[in-house]
Amino acid sequence: MITFTSAEAQNRFGELLDRSQREPVQVTRRGRPVAYVVSEHDMRELQALGVRRQEAARWYAQYRQTLGPGGAAAELSDTDIDRLVHELR
Repeated sequence: MITFTSAEAQNRFGELLDRSQREPVQVTRRGRPVAYVVSEHDMRELQALGVRRQEAARWYAQYRQTLGPGGAAAELSDTDIDRLVHELR
């Protein structure tokens, strides 16, 4: 990953933007990471991942409710597991 200091990021902002189109750019201040600059495409992928994670969490919460008191899960077959994984995709 490319790293720019905060001063370099200010002085070479155009280059920072160009490089962020190819890979994320880390910006540091006093040797510590303070920000990352990513392309629009990468940002959309991160947002989509967040949405999928929320959907998976909701699905799991609903699934846990179907287990009833004690929360003991029934034995799942490989077919059941495959079906559940594909539902989350």
